[in-house]
Amino acid sequence: MTVERQEMLARLDVFVGEWSLEPRFPEGRPSPPGEVPKARTWFEWALDGQFLVQRTEIPAPEAPDGLMVVRADPGTGAYTQHYFDSRGVARLYAMDFDGRVWTLTRESPDFTPLEFRQRFTGTFSEDGSTITGGWEVRFDGGEWEHDFSLTYRRAG
Repeated sequence: MTVERQEMLARLDVFVGEWSLEPRFPEGRPSPPGEVPKARTWFEWALDGQFLVQRTEIPAPEAPDGLMVVRADPGTGAYTQHYFDSRGVARLYAMDFDGRVWTLTRESPDFTPLEFRQRFTGTFSEDGSTITGGWEVRFDGGEWEHDFSLTYRRAG
């Protein structure tokens, strides 16, 4: 493993651990009925620290559980998040992380048709205990629209 790759992976260490997830849906947007369920996610290193793995559990039938694997590419200086969920969906997101701001973007077809574009932007708090962010969507030729907000809170 090159030093550059080691540095790229080390930057992601701030994610490692368990987090609670708190979604907030905008007024007028259909959201899960009743109280929003408690969701959790955790990040851990896999395969001798070569990949960062994220697992998400959401105890609501309308929201999928997920498995995400992050890969660092020192040739481009970029990250890629490979996304899989309990619906059988598989997607690729371009990922960026500068130590404070985390972005995921899907603007090209991959394993599934590109019916809409997606973008997530999250910002770590100063103490690293919270990530405050939101997902946006963009349909053909349109502007980015807020989909829902998502807050990560470090557990324990």
